[in-house]
Amino acid sequence: MVTAADNISQIIDGKRVIVKKPELLAPAGNLEKLKIAVHYGADAVFIGGKEFGLRSNADNFSLEEMAEGVQFANKYGARIYVTTNIFAHNENMDGLEEYLMGLQEAGVSGIIVADPMIIETCRRVAPKLEVHLSTQQSLSNWKAVQFWKEEGLERVVLARETSAEEIKEMKEKVDIEIETFIHGAMCIAYSGRCVLSNHMTARDSNRGGCCQSCRWDYDLYKLSGNGEEALFSEDDAAFAMSPKDLNLIQSIPKMIELGIDSLKIEGRMKSIHYVATVVSVYRKVIDAYCADPENFVIQKEWLDELDKCANRDTAPAFFEGVPGTEEQMFGIHGKKTTFDFVGLVLDYNEETGMVTLQQRNYFKPGDEVEFFGPEMENFTQKVEQLWDEDGNVLDAARHPLQIVTFKADRKVFPNNMMRKGK
Repeated sequence: MVTAADNISQIIDGKRVIVKKPELLAPAGNLEKLKIAVHYGADAVFIGGKEFGLRSNADNFSLEEMAEGVQFANKYGARIYVTTNIFAHNENMDGLEEYLMGLQEAGVSGIIVADPMIIETCRRVAPKLEVHLSTQQSLSNWKAVQFWKEEGLERVVLARETSAEEIKEMKEKVDIEIETFIHGAMCIAYSGRCVLSNHMTARDSNRGGCCQSCRWDYDLYKLSGNGEEALFSEDDAAFAMSPKDLNLIQSIPKMIELGIDSLKIEGRMKSIHYVATVVSVYRKVIDAYCADPENFVIQKEWLDELDKCANRDTAPAFFEGVPGTEEQMFGIHGKKTTFDFVGLVLDYNEETGMVTLQQRNYFKPGDEVEFFGPEMENFTQKVEQLWDEDGNVLDAARHPLQIVTFKADRKVFPNNMMRKGK
Protein backbone atom coordinates (compact mmCIF):
# COMPACT_ATOMS: atom_id res chain seq x y z
CA MET A 1 0.00 0.00 0.00
CA VAL A 2 1.28 3.48 -0.88
CA THR A 3 0.65 5.88 1.99
CA ALA A 4 1.05 9.63 2.40
CA ALA A 5 4.36 8.97 4.15
CA ASP A 6 5.82 7.75 0.86
CA ASN A 7 5.34 11.16 -0.76
CA ILE A 8 6.90 13.48 1.79
CA SER A 9 9.71 15.02 -0.24
CA GLN A 10 10.87 15.69 -3.80
CA ILE A 11 14.10 16.80 -5.46
CA ILE A 12 13.50 20.30 -6.83
CA ASP A 13 16.34 22.11 -8.63
CA GLY A 14 18.77 19.57 -7.25
CA LYS A 15 17.66 20.11 -3.63
CA ARG A 16 15.48 17.92 -1.44
CA VAL A 17 12.34 19.78 -0.39
CA ILE A 18 9.46 18.63 1.83
CA VAL A 19 6.26 18.76 -0.22
CA LYS A 20 3.97 17.19 2.40
CA LYS A 21 4.02 19.98 4.96
CA PRO A 22 2.02 19.15 8.10
CA GLU A 23 -0.85 21.30 9.29
CA LEU A 24 -0.01 23.48 12.29
CA LEU A 25 -3.08 23.30 14.55
CA ALA A 26 -3.51 25.91 17.28
CA PRO A 27 -5.92 26.32 20.21
CA ALA A 28 -8.35 29.19 20.70
CA GLY A 29 -10.61 29.77 23.69
CA ASN A 30 -12.33 32.81 22.17
CA LEU A 31 -12.60 34.84 18.98
CA GLU A 32 -9.61 37.09 19.74
CA LYS A 33 -7.37 34.06 20.27
CA LEU A 34 -8.63 32.47 17.03
CA LYS A 35 -7.69 35.56 15.03
CA ILE A 36 -4.28 35.81 16.72
CA ALA A 37 -3.57 32.11 16.06
CA VAL A 38 -4.30 32.50 12.35
CA HIS A 39 -2.41 35.80 12.12
CA TYR A 40 0.68 34.24 13.70
CA GLY A 41 0.77 31.29 11.31
CA ALA A 42 -1.69 28.53 12.27
CA ASP A 43 -3.06 26.50 9.36
CA ALA A 44 -6.04 25.46 11.47
CA VAL A 45 -7.58 26.27 14.83
CA PHE A 46 -9.56 24.10 17.22
CA ILE A 47 -12.23 25.75 19.36
CA GLY A 48 -14.99 24.75 21.74
CA GLY A 49 -18.65 25.57 21.69
CA LYS A 50 -20.90 26.31 24.64
CA GLU A 51 -21.76 22.60 24.92
CA PHE A 52 -20.34 19.09 24.42
CA GLY A 53 -16.68 20.07 24.92
CA LEU A 54 -14.00 19.47 27.58
CA ARG A 55 -13.02 23.01 28.55
CA SER A 56 -16.07 24.33 30.36
CA ASN A 57 -13.99 27.09 32.01
CA ALA A 58 -12.86 28.56 28.68
CA ASP A 59 -14.82 31.44 27.14
CA ASN A 60 -15.92 29.19 24.28
CA PHE A 61 -17.86 30.16 21.17
CA SER A 62 -21.49 30.79 20.34
CA LEU A 63 -22.59 29.59 16.90
CA GLU A 64 -22.57 33.22 15.74
CA GLU A 65 -18.96 33.66 16.90
CA MET A 66 -18.01 30.41 15.17
CA ALA A 67 -19.45 31.71 11.89
CA GLU A 68 -17.44 34.93 12.31
CA GLY A 69 -14.31 32.90 13.10
CA VAL A 70 -14.80 30.72 10.02
CA GLN A 71 -15.25 33.81 7.85
CA PHE A 72 -11.99 35.26 9.18
CA ALA A 73 -10.10 31.96 8.81
CA ASN A 74 -11.32 31.50 5.24
CA LYS A 75 -9.56 34.73 4.22
CA TYR A 76 -6.25 33.10 5.19
CA GLY A 77 -7.02 29.59 3.95
CA ALA A 78 -7.25 28.28 7.53
CA ARG A 79 -9.66 25.67 8.85
CA ILE A 80 -11.74 25.55 12.02
CA TYR A 81 -12.45 22.39 14.03
CA VAL A 82 -14.83 22.22 17.00
CA THR A 83 -14.31 19.99 20.02
CA THR A 84 -17.40 17.92 20.84
CA ASN A 85 -15.38 15.41 22.82
CA ILE A 86 -17.33 14.75 26.01
CA PHE A 87 -18.37 11.22 26.90
CA ALA A 88 -22.09 11.92 26.97
CA HIS A 89 -24.41 10.72 29.70
CA ASN A 90 -28.15 10.49 29.07
CA GLU A 91 -28.75 14.05 30.24
CA ASN A 92 -26.08 15.38 27.84
CA MET A 93 -27.87 14.27 24.68
CA ASP A 94 -30.59 16.92 24.54
CA GLY A 95 -29.97 19.46 21.79
CA LEU A 96 -27.13 17.52 20.15
CA GLU A 97 -28.73 17.24 16.69
CA GLU A 98 -29.54 20.95 16.55
CA TYR A 99 -26.04 21.81 17.74
CA LEU A 100 -24.31 19.68 15.09
CA MET A 101 -26.51 21.12 12.36
CA GLY A 102 -25.60 24.58 13.66
CA LEU A 103 -21.89 23.76 13.37
CA GLN A 104 -22.37 22.65 9.77
CA GLU A 105 -24.34 25.82 9.01
CA ALA A 106 -21.60 27.95 10.58
CA GLY A 107 -19.13 26.49 8.06
CA VAL A 108 -16.67 24.76 10.39
CA SER A 109 -14.55 22.08 8.72
CA GLY A 110 -15.02 19.30 11.24
CA ILE A 111 -15.56 18.12 14.79
CA ILE A 112 -13.19 16.40 17.22
CA VAL A 113 -15.20 13.70 18.95
CA ALA A 114 -14.78 10.74 21.32
CA ASP A 115 -18.28 9.36 21.87
CA PRO A 116 -19.58 6.93 19.16
CA MET A 117 -23.09 8.26 19.75
CA ILE A 118 -21.98 11.76 18.74
CA ILE A 119 -20.12 10.33 15.72
CA GLU A 120 -23.22 8.51 14.46
CA THR A 121 -25.46 11.51 15.13
CA CYS A 122 -23.11 13.81 13.20
CA ARG A 123 -23.06 11.52 10.18
CA ARG A 124 -26.84 11.48 10.10
CA VAL A 125 -27.67 15.16 10.67
CA ALA A 126 -24.49 17.04 9.58
CA PRO A 127 -22.76 14.90 6.93
CA LYS A 128 -20.65 17.77 5.56
CA LEU A 129 -18.60 17.90 8.78
CA GLU A 130 -15.36 15.92 8.90
CA VAL A 131 -15.17 13.66 11.94
CA HIS A 132 -11.82 13.48 13.77
CA LEU A 133 -11.37 11.03 16.63
CA SER A 134 -10.41 12.80 19.87
CA THR A 135 -7.35 11.99 21.94
CA GLN A 136 -9.89 11.13 24.66
CA GLN A 137 -10.11 7.69 23.02
CA SER A 138 -6.43 7.15 23.93
CA LEU A 139 -5.62 5.70 20.51
CA SER A 140 -2.17 4.06 20.60
CA ASN A 141 -2.08 1.05 18.22
CA TRP A 142 -2.50 0.59 14.48
CA LYS A 143 -5.32 -1.96 14.75
CA ALA A 144 -7.46 0.61 16.54
CA VAL A 145 -6.51 3.19 13.89
CA GLN A 146 -7.66 0.72 11.23
CA PHE A 147 -10.95 0.22 13.07
CA TRP A 148 -11.74 3.94 13.06
CA LYS A 149 -10.75 4.27 9.41
CA GLU A 150 -13.22 1.50 8.58
CA GLU A 151 -15.81 3.43 10.57
CA GLY A 152 -15.35 6.24 8.05
CA LEU A 153 -13.37 8.80 10.08
CA GLU A 154 -11.09 11.17 8.20
CA ARG A 155 -8.54 11.70 10.99
CA VAL A 156 -7.47 10.29 14.35
CA VAL A 157 -5.87 12.30 17.16
CA LEU A 158 -3.44 9.99 18.90
CA ALA A 159 -2.92 9.52 22.62
CA ARG A 160 -0.14 11.73 23.94
CA GLU A 161 1.54 8.53 25.12
CA THR A 162 2.25 7.26 21.58
CA SER A 163 5.89 6.84 20.52
CA ALA A 164 7.56 7.65 17.21
CA GLU A 165 7.94 3.93 16.42
CA GLU A 166 4.26 3.31 17.03
CA ILE A 167 3.29 6.23 14.80
CA LYS A 168 5.62 4.95 12.08
CA GLU A 169 3.82 1.60 12.07
CA MET A 170 0.43 3.30 11.98
CA LYS A 171 1.42 5.36 8.93
CA GLU A 172 2.82 2.28 7.19
CA LYS A 173 -0.26 0.11 7.75
CA VAL A 174 -3.22 2.52 7.66
CA ASP A 175 -3.89 5.30 5.14
CA ILE A 176 -5.57 7.86 7.37
CA GLU A 177 -4.72 11.36 8.58
CA ILE A 178 -2.88 11.38 11.93
CA GLU A 179 -2.85 14.31 14.33
CA THR A 180 -0.56 14.41 17.34
CA PHE A 181 0.26 16.87 20.12
CA ILE A 182 3.55 18.74 20.05
CA HIS A 183 3.25 21.31 22.85
CA GLY A 184 1.27 22.00 26.00
CA ALA A 185 -0.03 20.43 29.17
CA MET A 186 0.18 16.70 29.79
CA CYS A 187 -2.46 14.68 31.66
CA ILE A 188 -1.32 12.48 34.54
CA ALA A 189 -3.55 9.74 33.11
CA TYR A 190 -4.38 8.70 29.58
CA SER A 191 -6.20 11.84 28.45
CA GLY A 192 -9.55 12.27 30.16
CA ARG A 193 -9.35 8.97 32.04
CA CYS A 194 -8.43 10.53 35.37
CA VAL A 195 -11.07 10.53 38.12
CA LEU A 196 -9.20 12.60 40.72
CA SER A 197 -11.28 15.66 39.83
CA ASN A 198 -14.53 13.68 40.07
CA HIS A 199 -13.54 12.24 43.44
CA MET A 200 -12.21 15.42 45.05
CA THR A 201 -14.56 18.07 43.68
CA ALA A 202 -17.41 16.18 41.92
CA ARG A 203 -16.30 17.82 38.65
CA ASP A 204 -16.21 15.32 35.79
CA SER A 205 -13.02 15.38 33.69
CA ASN A 206 -14.85 13.66 30.84
CA ARG A 207 -17.56 16.29 30.71
CA GLY A 208 -15.42 19.43 30.79
CA GLY A 209 -14.99 19.92 34.52
CA CYS A 210 -11.40 18.89 35.32
CA CYS A 211 -10.06 20.90 38.27
CA GLN A 212 -6.45 19.73 37.65
CA SER A 213 -6.14 17.98 41.03
CA CYS A 214 -2.82 16.48 39.93
CA ARG A 215 -1.24 19.95 39.97
CA TRP A 216 -2.24 20.68 43.56
CA ASP A 217 0.32 20.61 46.38
CA TYR A 218 0.10 17.60 48.70
CA ASP A 219 1.73 16.49 51.93
CA LEU A 220 2.66 12.80 52.09
CA TYR A 221 1.73 10.54 54.98
CA LYS A 222 2.05 6.83 55.68
CA LEU A 223 -1.00 5.25 57.31
CA SER A 224 -0.36 2.53 59.89
CA GLY A 225 -2.02 1.00 62.91
CA ASN A 226 -0.47 3.75 65.00
CA GLY A 227 -2.00 6.52 62.92
CA GLU A 228 -0.31 8.79 60.40
CA GLU A 229 3.43 9.11 59.89
CA ALA A 230 4.60 12.19 57.98
CA LEU A 231 6.89 11.39 55.05
CA PHE A 232 8.13 14.95 54.68
CA SER A 233 9.87 17.67 56.62
CA GLU A 234 9.04 21.34 56.75
CA ASP A 235 11.90 22.05 54.34
CA ASP A 236 10.59 19.69 51.66
CA ALA A 237 8.78 21.00 48.60
CA ALA A 238 5.11 20.06 48.48
CA PHE A 239 4.36 16.95 46.42
CA ALA A 240 2.49 17.16 43.11
CA MET A 241 1.67 14.37 40.65
CA SER A 242 1.66 16.21 37.36
CA PRO A 243 4.00 15.53 34.42
CA LYS A 244 6.04 18.36 32.97
CA ASP A 245 4.45 20.11 30.01
CA LEU A 246 5.04 18.70 26.53
CA ASN A 247 7.63 20.30 24.26
CA LEU A 248 8.55 18.51 21.01
CA ILE A 249 10.33 21.30 19.13
CA GLN A 250 13.46 19.15 18.75
CA SER A 251 11.38 16.30 17.28
CA ILE A 252 9.57 18.28 14.57
CA PRO A 253 11.90 17.06 11.77
CA LYS A 254 11.27 13.43 12.71
CA MET A 255 7.51 14.05 12.88
CA ILE A 256 7.53 15.60 9.42
CA GLU A 257 9.52 12.68 8.00
CA LEU A 258 7.00 10.25 9.53
CA GLY A 259 4.28 11.91 7.48
CA ILE A 260 2.21 13.09 10.45
CA ASP A 261 -0.59 15.21 9.00
CA SER A 262 -1.34 17.66 11.81
CA LEU A 263 0.86 18.98 14.64
CA LYS A 264 -1.29 20.18 17.54
CA ILE A 265 -0.62 22.77 20.23
CA GLU A 266 -2.62 22.39 23.46
CA GLY A 267 -4.00 25.36 25.39
CA ARG A 268 -7.45 26.79 24.67
CA MET A 269 -7.39 28.52 28.06
CA LYS A 270 -3.96 30.12 27.54
CA SER A 271 -3.43 33.83 26.75
CA ILE A 272 -3.08 35.41 23.32
CA HIS A 273 0.60 35.98 24.20
CA TYR A 274 1.08 32.24 24.72
CA VAL A 275 -0.79 31.35 21.53
CA ALA A 276 1.12 33.92 19.45
CA THR A 277 4.52 32.94 20.83
CA VAL A 278 4.15 29.16 20.50
CA VAL A 279 2.45 29.28 17.09
CA SER A 280 5.08 31.64 15.64
CA VAL A 281 7.98 29.47 16.85
CA TYR A 282 6.58 26.21 15.47
CA ARG A 283 5.66 27.99 12.22
CA LYS A 284 9.32 28.95 11.78
CA VAL A 285 10.56 25.45 12.62
CA ILE A 286 8.17 23.71 10.20
CA ASP A 287 8.82 26.16 7.36
CA ALA A 288 12.60 26.09 7.81
CA TYR A 289 12.80 22.30 7.85
CA CYS A 290 10.49 21.85 4.88
CA ALA A 291 12.44 24.38 2.80
CA ASP A 292 15.86 22.78 3.39
CA PRO A 293 15.79 19.59 5.49
CA GLU A 294 19.39 18.63 4.74
CA ASN A 295 20.81 21.81 6.28
CA PHE A 296 18.25 22.34 9.04
CA VAL A 297 19.45 23.30 12.53
CA ILE A 298 17.31 24.17 15.55
CA GLN A 299 18.02 27.84 16.35
CA LYS A 300 18.73 28.83 19.95
CA GLU A 301 16.44 31.85 19.60
CA TRP A 302 13.49 29.50 18.93
CA LEU A 303 14.14 27.67 22.20
CA ASP A 304 14.58 30.95 24.07
CA GLU A 305 11.33 32.25 22.58
CA LEU A 306 9.32 29.28 23.87
CA ASP A 307 10.74 29.87 27.35
CA LYS A 308 9.29 33.39 27.34
CA CYS A 309 5.78 32.00 27.74
CA ALA A 310 6.44 28.71 29.59
CA ASN A 311 4.47 28.43 32.83
CA ARG A 312 6.09 25.11 33.82
CA ASP A 313 9.14 23.05 32.93
CA THR A 314 8.82 21.05 29.73
CA ALA A 315 9.91 17.64 28.44
CA PRO A 316 9.53 15.52 25.26
CA ALA A 317 7.31 13.00 27.11
CA PHE A 318 6.59 9.75 25.24
CA PHE A 319 7.45 10.51 21.60
CA GLU A 320 11.17 9.77 21.96
CA GLY A 321 10.80 6.99 24.57
CA VAL A 322 9.27 6.19 27.93
CA PRO A 323 9.69 9.19 30.27
CA GLY A 324 11.36 8.79 33.65
CA THR A 325 11.45 10.76 36.86
CA GLU A 326 13.06 13.76 35.13
CA GLU A 327 9.88 14.25 33.10
CA GLN A 328 7.65 14.54 36.20
CA MET A 329 6.91 17.59 38.33
CA PHE A 330 6.80 15.90 41.78
CA GLY A 331 7.91 18.58 44.24
CA ILE A 332 9.52 20.83 41.65
CA HIS A 333 7.17 23.47 40.34
CA GLY A 334 9.71 24.56 37.75
CA LYS A 335 9.88 27.82 35.91
CA LYS A 336 7.31 30.51 35.60
CA THR A 337 7.16 32.66 32.49
CA THR A 338 10.11 35.05 32.35
CA PHE A 339 8.18 37.75 30.46
CA ASP A 340 4.90 39.62 30.93
CA PHE A 341 2.70 40.43 27.95
CA VAL A 342 2.17 44.18 28.29
CA GLY A 343 0.62 45.45 25.07
CA LEU A 344 -1.06 44.73 21.75
CA VAL A 345 -0.23 46.98 18.79
CA LEU A 346 -3.29 48.68 17.31
CA ASP A 347 -1.62 51.06 14.86
CA TYR A 348 1.68 52.56 13.73
CA ASN A 349 2.29 55.95 12.14
CA GLU A 350 5.17 55.68 9.64
CA GLU A 351 5.63 59.46 9.45
CA THR A 352 6.00 60.03 13.20
CA GLY A 353 7.19 56.56 14.27
CA MET A 354 4.49 56.53 16.94
CA VAL A 355 2.90 53.24 17.98
CA THR A 356 -0.64 53.05 19.35
CA LEU A 357 -0.90 50.25 21.87
CA GLN A 358 -3.61 48.61 23.95
CA GLN A 359 -2.21 48.01 27.44
CA ARG A 360 -2.44 44.43 28.76
CA ASN A 361 -0.14 44.74 31.81
CA TYR A 362 1.54 47.52 33.75
CA PHE A 363 4.56 49.24 32.18
CA LYS A 364 6.13 52.69 32.42
CA PRO A 365 8.70 54.99 30.81
CA GLY A 366 12.20 53.64 31.34
CA ASP A 367 11.14 50.01 30.90
CA GLU A 368 12.98 47.91 28.35
CA VAL A 369 10.41 46.11 26.19
CA GLU A 370 10.46 43.64 23.32
CA PHE A 371 8.24 43.72 20.21
CA PHE A 372 7.50 40.58 18.21
CA GLY A 373 5.21 39.55 15.39
CA PRO A 374 5.06 37.49 12.18
CA GLU A 375 6.03 40.41 9.92
CA MET A 376 9.34 41.25 11.58
CA GLU A 377 12.31 40.14 13.65
CA ASN A 378 12.05 40.66 17.41
CA PHE A 379 13.61 43.87 18.70
CA THR A 380 14.03 45.50 22.08
CA GLN A 381 13.93 49.15 23.03
CA LYS A 382 13.42 51.46 25.99
CA VAL A 383 10.07 53.22 26.41
CA GLU A 384 10.83 56.93 26.62
CA GLN A 385 7.85 59.27 27.00
CA LEU A 386 4.31 57.86 27.17
CA TRP A 387 0.96 59.49 26.30
CA ASP A 388 -2.69 58.51 26.58
CA GLU A 389 -5.03 58.70 23.60
CA ASP A 390 -5.91 62.32 24.45
CA GLY A 391 -2.28 63.40 24.36
CA ASN A 392 -1.75 63.62 28.12
CA VAL A 393 1.69 62.63 29.43
CA LEU A 394 1.59 59.47 31.56
CA ASP A 395 3.93 58.26 34.29
CA ALA A 396 2.76 54.67 33.63
CA ALA A 397 0.26 52.58 31.67
CA ARG A 398 -1.57 51.20 34.65
CA HIS A 399 -5.22 50.81 33.55
CA PRO A 400 -6.41 47.56 31.89
CA LEU A 401 -6.90 47.95 28.11
CA GLN A 402 -5.75 51.59 28.28
CA ILE A 403 -4.87 53.06 24.86
CA VAL A 404 -1.39 54.63 24.91
CA THR A 405 1.14 55.96 22.41
CA PHE A 406 4.91 56.30 22.38
CA LYS A 407 7.84 56.35 19.95
CA ALA A 408 8.83 52.97 18.50
CA ASP A 409 12.43 52.44 17.38
CA ARG A 410 11.32 50.37 14.35
CA LYS A 411 8.24 49.83 12.27
CA VAL A 412 5.61 47.63 13.90
CA PHE A 413 2.32 46.22 12.64
CA PRO A 414 -1.23 45.77 13.99
CA ASN A 415 -1.50 42.69 16.24
CA ASN A 416 2.24 42.68 16.98
CA MET A 417 2.81 42.23 20.70
CA MET A 418 4.98 43.92 23.30
CA ARG A 419 6.35 42.22 26.41
CA LYS A 420 8.87 42.96 29.14
CA GLY A 421 11.08 40.81 31.32
CA LYS A 422 10.09 40.23 34.91
